[in-house]
Amino acid sequence: MAFHNQLGEEGEKIAVNYLKSRGYLIYHTNWRMGHLEVDIIAEDHGELVFVEVKTRSSDKYGDPEYAVEYEKERDIIRIASVYLENLHLEIPARFDIISIIIGDKKSNVTHFEDAFSAMTLGMY
Repeated sequence: MAFHNQLGEEGEKIAVNYLKSRGYLIYHTNWRMGHLEVDIIAEDHGELVFVEVKTRSSDKYGDPEYAVEYEKERDIIRIASVYLENLHLEIPARFDIISIIIGDKKSNVTHFEDAFSAMTLGMY
């Protein structure tokens, strides 16, 4: 497995543990629909949370969260819409980003709650 894939998997494990430690209920990791994927689907205080995790080994090329561009946000919103429809869920939902820099001795985790929405992307 390529280094960036291993780094991504490690970041997702760190993100899941981070969310669990804050009381989130984890429903799915790496949930797929066709070619679309959302890293984590969780619940936080009655709200469904779709989480994109970005992991880097350093911030040399910028903070990881800046790698979540418009197209990725749009895809996550689309997959969330299908998820909610297919399960007939009427629950508030939000979209978070967890940015992780894995260092030699410790990892730095930054959680951006409600990082983007369908409204800000002009989708609804």
